[in-house]
Amino acid sequence: MLALLGAVAACGGGESEADQRDDTTADLKIGAAPQRWGSLAPATLRRTEVGAARIGRFIYVVGGFLPSTETTSAVERYDIRRDRWRRVAPMPVAVNHPAVAAHGGYLYVFGGYTDSSFAPVTGALQRFEPRSGAWTQLANAPRPRAAAALVALRGRLYAIGGVAGEQQLDVVESFDPSSNSWSPEASMDVAREHLAATVAGGRIYAFGGRSPNLATVESFHPDAAQWRREPSLRKERSGIAAVTVRGKPVVFGGEEEAGTIRPVELFDPDQRRWHRLPGMRTSRHGLGGASLARRVYALQGGPQPGFAFSSRIEFLDVPSRLLR
Repeated sequence: MLALLGAVAACGGGESEADQRDDTTADLKIGAAPQRWGSLAPATLRRTEVGAARIGRFIYVVGGFLPSTETTSAVERYDIRRDRWRRVAPMPVAVNHPAVAAHGGYLYVFGGYTDSSFAPVTGALQRFEPRSGAWTQLANAPRPRAAAALVALRGRLYAIGGVAGEQQLDVVESFDPSSNSWSPEASMDVAREHLAATVAGGRIYAFGGRSPNLATVESFHPDAAQWRREPSLRKERSGIAAVTVRGKPVVFGGEEEAGTIRPVELFDPDQRRWHRLPGMRTSRHGLGGASLARRVYALQGGPQPGFAFSSRIEFLDVPSRLLR
């Protein structure tokens, strides 16, 4: 039986590929030739190892670690139009390193670690309905894991990679919201955790990750039986975010021994070519990512490797010349 929890008023629509191109849900002041990242109102919490997704004009940031290293169930909502944050109903299950996606007007949170020992992982799938403010606990995934990626495509959610018991996974499973059930999918060629994924042109793209740090990129079409190798990232990275801007994936953030990673990359699927974008203003790992129109958002995360925390939200307007 499904458990219904929480209550707070909110509103929004789903983040499909059409929503990724939506220019109408907020009044964005986008320059003609942006040269650097800008800052917006900071979040109410300082966190790292969070997940994030956009629904309409709102970006939701969930879970992660607080500066006390406590794993939190907190959910913050950023209003793009008003440049304002507020707390909404917490998740039923507190997690760090979750995978998050928006689909059909709902926010989905998959998996994660349930405490700071990096040992207990969960296969929980939690769903938030913004209009009612209610959380629903859906069917657990067959393979519990943390530091995975989650995307929505063709009415299904795809949980990609991750880690369990210190084992990096190549596992991919899909979830059908209409039947509340999971199905196995073709595994990736490369097992990895702390990766990012997004959807562009009807394909799922999986970027980077740790095993150790990787530049590997693979893509998957639901009609195919296997993943396809794509041109590698210019920079090996893990603990990253990826979003789609008008059909083109943008990858940012991450960490390595030398520190957090500043370079930002855009992939052109038609040319199968990478382009360099302005480096992050505040480089971070374990951050959330979202996009609207030509704008990319980097939310919270750690400014230094390990347990470091931030309330920052920064944005970049992708140059139009790269989106033609």
